[in-house]
Amino acid sequence: MEQLPSIKLLLKHLQQVPYLASKNLYRVAIHFLNMDENKIQQFCTALQTAKKNITKCEQCFTWKEKSDKCIYCDSLKREKSVICIVETWQELLAIEKTGGYLGLYHVLGGAICPLDGISAEDLTIEQLVSRVKNFGIKEIILAMNQTPEGEATSNYIANKLKDIDVSISCLAKGVPVGSSLEYMDRVTLYKALSDRRPF
Repeated sequence: MEQLPSIKLLLKHLQQVPYLASKNLYRVAIHFLNMDENKIQQFCTALQTAKKNITKCEQCFTWKEKSDKCIYCDSLKREKSVICIVETWQELLAIEKTGGYLGLYHVLGGAICPLDGISAEDLTIEQLVSRVKNFGIKEIILAMNQTPEGEATSNYIANKLKDIDVSISCLAKGVPVGSSLEYMDRVTLYKALSDRRPF
């Protein structure tokens, strides 16, 4: 089917958005085309503002406003001797929703996956090791997804920390294998976090 050049260009850019299923590309394109001009402008402004004002915390690597302190690392209510390690920001948010964890976080930026070209050097593992060594960390919670990549990453981190005096625990195995923390219900995730055991 012949496509209009402008539609073709829009679809090309939408295809670059991760997690947007190809069957929804046309729906999203039509949604934007039907939007009021002012709403389109507001959407573009919000995206540009976020890109300009949001950065990663240099310590835990979660998102923060450039002009503000990290809401986790600089919070006086947080237990500074415990770090929960997650793959992405989405998992951090899932754990926060349980209301059962008040320690610090460390966002790796993914999991080791040679098939996707992701190695340990592409993640923030060295920065984690440095935090554990220099900031009096007593416990590490490995909260990786229950996938082969998550397990491999957990093993790699545990091996990197084996000569450091720090307790290492992981989420209880009640978390279904192959599942993603981002989509897990609150109660299951809370119990898994509460029942963590030595790694």
